[in-house]
Amino acid sequence: MIKPTPNPPESDPVSPYESLDSKKLHEAAERALDHYLSPASLIMASTNKPEPMYLANPKCDTESLLANASETLGSATTMLNDFAALLDNSHRKTALGIAQIVMLSELAVNQALDNVEIPN
Repeated sequence: MIKPTPNPPESDPVSPYESLDSKKLHEAAERALDHYLSPASLIMASTNKPEPMYLANPKCDTESLLANASETLGSATTMLNDFAALLDNSHRKTALGIAQIVMLSELAVNQALDNVEIPN
């Protein structure tokens, strides 16, 4: 009986560490996979300093942070309500709904602020 195709050539399995170049290539591939598949762990372990313009001061106490968040959320609620007054009916309801969510967040922050114990 004649086979329609020849037998495949025999080959030895090659280790990724067969040569120095393949080892470097394998390490580079591992770094790329780590970078793209687990960016959160790399960001936390990064030695880069975060941009101070967008960083809450880690030395601020909880009460100050909550007070600032409460004022910011209150301002956002006011801006959304003012903006909603300029919109037509369907878009006004959307803006007022967003304003209500922001206001509920403000209430939660204010409750957390009330619960903060001030050290003596």
